[in-house]
Amino acid sequence: MIKIVGLGPGAPEALTLGTLKVLKESKQVLLRTEKHPTVEYLKEMDINFETYDSKYEESQSFDQVYEAIAKELIKVHEQFGDVVYAVPGHPLVAEKSVFNIISLCDKNNIEYNIYPAVSFVDAMMDALKIDPIDGLKIIDAFDIDNQVLDKRIGTIITQVYNQFIASEVKLKLSEYYNDDTEIFYVRAAGIKGMESIRNIPLFELDRQEDIDYLTSIYIPKDLNNKKDFNDLVKIIERLRGVDGCPWDREQTHESLKSALIEESYEVIDAIEELDDDALIEELGDVLLQVVFHGIIGKEDGYFNIGDIIEGICNKMIYRHPHVFGDETADSSKEVLVNWEELKKKEKGLESLTEEMEAIAKSLPALIRANKVQKKAKKVGFDWDNVEPAMEKVIEELNEIKEVYKEGNRERITEEVGDLLFACINVARFLDVDGELALNKTTDKFIKRMSYIEQKVAQLGKKIQEMSLNELDVIWEESKNKEK
Repeated sequence: MIKIVGLGPGAPEALTLGTLKVLKESKQVLLRTEKHPTVEYLKEMDINFETYDSKYEESQSFDQVYEAIAKELIKVHEQFGDVVYAVPGHPLVAEKSVFNIISLCDKNNIEYNIYPAVSFVDAMMDALKIDPIDGLKIIDAFDIDNQVLDKRIGTIITQVYNQFIASEVKLKLSEYYNDDTEIFYVRAAGIKGMESIRNIPLFELDRQEDIDYLTSIYIPKDLNNKKDFNDLVKIIERLRGVDGCPWDREQTHESLKSALIEESYEVIDAIEELDDDALIEELGDVLLQVVFHGIIGKEDGYFNIGDIIEGICNKMIYRHPHVFGDETADSSKEVLVNWEELKKKEKGLESLTEEMEAIAKSLPALIRANKVQKKAKKVGFDWDNVEPAMEKVIEELNEIKEVYKEGNRERITEEVGDLLFACINVARFLDVDGELALNKTTDKFIKRMSYIEQKVAQLGKKIQEMSLNELDVIWEESKNKEK
């Protein structure tokens, strides 16, 4: 029999009579650690014990420590039979070693018994007057990177052992809470003469001088703290509600199409201008559009924001088998090849034509043309170098010269399209983004026109009064200033 007992939060009076009886009667008592206030009381009661503190020195992580303890305890049981394993607090609260032992006992048909105790959570709730019915989340500081924090629920973080861990916890909390959020710093909860509870701002967490293995923190529920994704959803739902905004209530998937495109291009502008503040704002506008469509979908009864998130999560996992599966990909090129193959399989695309037709027709024409050309290149329908592509531009330009005087708008439109398509081919060969290149040229044109406008104004004239030759002279002057 393995008897697993809890030593409580640290005060001798928190020990249960059952636990004391087991400890006194057992010949084999093993403690996870001697670093616990109750241990001094055990010594006073002449209870003999050994500890697993050496495992902390031998292992590189706490997970390894707890695995080693569990395996060692099973061996001790095989050798001596009955054994008592004692841990701080309650055996089933934040005690990974206990769950490892239980797993091994179940696997090896070993009988065990859990002796409950007052946990550090009980001590924290008593010290801070917390009612768990209002919601309470308990997190191990060592697992905080795997946790999603929520301002809508009170949160206890335990095992804040030292300044380094406190700093890591602070950084993680700062992602969800404002830096000046008032938190409760709690050391030795429930232990008379040692207990220390104080209210501090979050940014001072790792500056406390008495941080040790008895330290925990509590972040109270605070709905008015830093805004998060759920806040955005609630805001849009309210705007769409009966007492919301008339304009927002009128919007549909169809009416919001242009807004999504415009906001996406504004993100590109912010990236081009290296403006982080603008990028934050514009990405927020794009996120707004996604949430807006999600809420409309929910109202229509077809899908909701959760379906959108689940869909993209599943897609990213499926299309990255080299990360989430057994496939390998040692370069970006391999990743892209695998991505396209998985995409074809996912969408049931069996021919080159189907792949080309699957490219969104709502894309800017230059981008769509580039994507179509890349599809053709993959099956070998492409020139070996850029020279023939350049000659094709000249050929298409000459064809425009042949037809433009005929006045046949359909034919002229077709030939102009051929010219633009040929130009994109040249850009693709030179690894130039045609869309960005044309935008840069447009920006350059606006800048030069601005120079002309200012120069003409200095002459006391209007642009309409100047001849084309006069404007060309100023245009060349503007070009020379750019060099």
